[in-house]
Amino acid sequence: MTTHKDLIVWQESVRLITDIYHTTRNFPKEEMYGLTQQIRRATVSIGSNISEGAARNSTQQFIHFLSISLGSQAELELQLLVAKNLSFIDEDEYKTLNERNNSIGKMLIALIRSLERRSK
Repeated sequence: MTTHKDLIVWQESVRLITDIYHTTRNFPKEEMYGLTQQIRRATVSIGSNISEGAARNSTQQFIHFLSISLGSQAELELQLLVAKNLSFIDEDEYKTLNERNNSIGKMLIALIRSLERRSK
């Protein structure tokens, strides 16, 4: 890995952030400081923590920040479900965003496991 930008999981997180911002533009205005903000923060946190962890000086610190990313990914899973249940997004959009979010979660888990194996 040259930089965090070379990681597919980071690239996919940037793509998801962009799509989430486009999607949440259509949420009700009264949700701007509620669910809209929560969804955006969780999504941005995924990519931000990958970036921050990769910039740290140790594998253990990188793993720690990847674990935080994984927590944000789990938060987003719930928030997307709530958005669908409140009809802020339709079923198709929910499935698309949720599948991509879950894919990022799987990549994070695989990267964490790989780093743990290498650090032993």
